[in-house]
Amino acid sequence: MKVFISDIPYEGLDLELQQTVESSAVISPVKIQLRVERVGDEVIVRGILSADIRLECSRCLKEFFSIITVPVDVVYHPVEELRGEEKHEIMGEELDLDFYTGEEIDIDALIQEQIVLNLPMKPLCREMCGGICAKCGADLNEGKCACDTRKTDSRFDILKKLLKE
Repeated sequence: MKVFISDIPYEGLDLELQQTVESSAVISPVKIQLRVERVGDEVIVRGILSADIRLECSRCLKEFFSIITVPVDVVYHPVEELRGEEKHEIMGEELDLDFYTGEEIDIDALIQEQIVLNLPMKPLCREMCGGICAKCGADLNEGKCACDTRKTDSRFDILKKLLKE
């Protein structure tokens, strides 16, 4: 969806829609509630996105489902503000800043970007997930495995052989 800057009224524009996103994790259309306002050349987009997602637990490797809710707060500036600069270092206060060209803003790109950036890096099916045993691969959420979990210093393995003799 594209929003034409000239179509944004003085009092702002409220958008409420659903849209599919190209991501293997997102399993439902993204619910979008945005408020678009124009202040001079700046366009301010605020709102919230939510979607059902399917992830794989980074500890036990089981698939689980969750809901992701993403707050959106982006200020668009005309790309002409960057003309003449070959490189521009982004400062911390500019992380919610983006640029538009021409007379339109691509809301689809904003939605895609915000959803993908807010997917968890190490998803967990639950806070206290036990994971899987490194030796036998048993799911430790279902109970303890029979593996010997005592840690020994490998430098003393030669001494174990002496005890056996």
